[in-house]
Amino acid sequence: MRIAVDASYSIGTHLTGVGVYSREILHGLAAAHPDVRWLWCYRAHRWRESSSEGLPANAGRRLLWRAPLAYGVDLFHALNQRVDSSRPRHIVSTFHDLFVLTSEYSSPEFRARFARQAREAAARSHRIIAVSAFTARQVEELLGVERERIRVIPHGVHLPTQTPPAGERGRLILFAGAIQKRKNLERLIDAFEQCEPGWRLVLAGSHGYGAASVLDRIARSPRLSDIETPGYVSDARLHDLLSRASVFAFPSLDEGFGIPVLEAMAWGVPVLTSNRSALPEVAGDAALLANPLDIESITQALRALTTDEALRAKLRDRGLRRAQQFRWEKAVRKTWDVYNELLGNGA
Repeated sequence: MRIAVDASYSIGTHLTGVGVYSREILHGLAAAHPDVRWLWCYRAHRWRESSSEGLPANAGRRLLWRAPLAYGVDLFHALNQRVDSSRPRHIVSTFHDLFVLTSEYSSPEFRARFARQAREAAARSHRIIAVSAFTARQVEELLGVERERIRVIPHGVHLPTQTPPAGERGRLILFAGAIQKRKNLERLIDAFEQCEPGWRLVLAGSHGYGAASVLDRIARSPRLSDIETPGYVSDARLHDLLSRASVFAFPSLDEGFGIPVLEAMAWGVPVLTSNRSALPEVAGDAALLANPLDIESITQALRALTTDEALRAKLRDRGLRRAQQFRWEKAVRKTWDVYNELLGNGA
């Protein structure tokens, strides 16, 4: 059996959530099914860079534009809602979010291209994997996909071998994610300025759409000396920050899932996040939810977490239990189940 997967988004050192998902699914499936011949396919602009990536013994490297058509594959999986051809016998695509269709969080050119690709992927795919029930509803409502074609498979998280004790944490509020308009960081800064002195805010992430406005707001903050923007951080640096943070603040305006929320919970950090999009679905009862459009709501939640040790302890315990429910191994297994639906019991 031969299965082709779009591996383009798994390349690079500064991976987004889609990139993390791609790596986990690619390596997880190859390890779980050694009898399958996997074709890891790369778009032309990623082809040269992909040559430095090691592949499992049962995987081969191909150019994406040829593989589904020329190599006799049984199934093609687009890991990021983009299907350029409808010729393979079976097509699966993963939809991570559709905020580009509903809000202005990117350039007009990007929105137009994304909309076209999303509609083509929805029309050509025999099964669609949505990473949350929220995203599944959007795929159904915005793209007109029948619910019967959609399967919800959440992202996962890796648990640290040892969670740092709560007593070793400092007065640090951490955000991890792109510095961009959609992440709602200007309102977070407004709320942080209302917290008592002695707390620091670290905004860790690469710059995205609208970053200039966020950086300008930081520059004008009366607590500028308490705000740090280290840029994109390595896994090791992120884990160090998660081991020292007492609060994780993620008041994003729109998320198709929200991996950073789970990562913070896995590391025992109490979480403040938004009460909209997929974030309440991911957080469950293990986070403090705020209205991301209401500065006072974010401020009250942040003040509660920075002043109430008992609340932090409760959310820490709930978060650790919540993170246990989301494992990459489970996502890999359910992804294979979707393949099996199309390929039959012989898969």
